[in-house]
Amino acid sequence: MISRVTAEFETPELAEYAMKRIRESVEYVYSAKMIYNRFSERAERLGRSTTFTVIPTYYNSHTNFLTSVMESPASKDIIPEPARNRKTTTCIICGSAAVDNVIAFLNAMGGLNIRFAQ
Repeated sequence: MISRVTAEFETPELAEYAMKRIRESVEYVYSAKMIYNRFSERAERLGRSTTFTVIPTYYNSHTNFLTSVMESPASKDIIPEPARNRKTTTCIICGSAAVDNVIAFLNAMGGLNIRFAQ
């Protein structure tokens, strides 16, 4: 009988490492896939960039503006929380004889919310 085991990980790197170890060590594993928030990679790059703020410094009566630009490093606060979330869900399809070994590996590698269905 074929079973499906799912688990959540904090980062995609941890999920990839766990799936690699399971494929190498456990027999009767047919497929292993992961699902993660791809926007989090873009958000991580944006967090390392700089922001520019335009500040009006002078205004005269003829509606002319003189502005200055202030450059500062971007913080992670400008990126909303759902975009920063890097949680990854793994889905492993295996034989029913291997379910206990797969769950043990996922638990040892830091998997959260481990569930299986037959």
